[in-house]
Amino acid sequence: MTNAFFKGHGLGNDYIALDPKQLTFALTPGTIRAICDRHWGVGSDGILALAPSRKADFGLRIFNPDGSEAEKSGNGLRIFGCFLYATKKTRRRSFSVDTKGGLARVELDVDRKGRVTGATVDMGRASFLPRDLPCTIKAHELIRQPIKAAGQSLRFTGVSVGNPHCVIFKEAGGKWTREDLLRMGPELEIHPTFPRRTNVQLAVPTGPRAVSILIWERGAGETQASGSSACAAACAGVRLGLVTSPVRVTAPGGRLDVTVDSKYNLTMKGPVAEVYQGRLSGGW
Repeated sequence: MTNAFFKGHGLGNDYIALDPKQLTFALTPGTIRAICDRHWGVGSDGILALAPSRKADFGLRIFNPDGSEAEKSGNGLRIFGCFLYATKKTRRRSFSVDTKGGLARVELDVDRKGRVTGATVDMGRASFLPRDLPCTIKAHELIRQPIKAAGQSLRFTGVSVGNPHCVIFKEAGGKWTREDLLRMGPELEIHPTFPRRTNVQLAVPTGPRAVSILIWERGAGETQASGSSACAAACAGVRLGLVTSPVRVTAPGGRLDVTVDSKYNLTMKGPVAEVYQGRLSGGW
């Protein structure tokens, strides 16, 4: 179907998935912003575009709602897997996906009615090295590094899980507010310390295997959930000795389960749901 698209969400973090070959127009930053606009377009936290790959079963390009391109998305990978299965691009429940942030393995949970209800994603290995984020700070690892934002002196842990993250922990028993996120998130995203911008997580350990986070996504702003953010917060918490694996990460949209092994390889499991399938009108 011409101009066909699929919309799904993972814990309220919603994406549009499509095959660019079915579009009558090019996916440019302008058309991406227009489609993602919640008043003038379909509305979403980004676009997942099927792409060719010589390395994996499927290729994936991920676009933020501001038109920029992201390397990897945990929720996006679950939604992309749901899209592939629901639109019969595959009948397999386990397959590999090639992203700009590395290869990922997706295993789908399918109910008796043939609906995808969740997925487990092999997110690859996390890195705390400045060159992998990238980050201008010269250090062996980006553990509890000082940074100033929104008039505060903070300490962050920098993590790459295929895309960049700035995780700021508050002590157990503490609390971050949405106002904290809206004040600090935009400034940290574009901080000179992060030449390619960064995703931001305000995190609190809530138990020996649990973390709570608020999320500011690069190119998208405040989001209800994020798979890569959950992975970043989980492995940062393990690296800092605040929690042990497996880690249940709770965001405003819900919970994801993240396993972190001894080499910081990450596996994420969580729900996914199809919202609807449609077609962009020719006039639009």
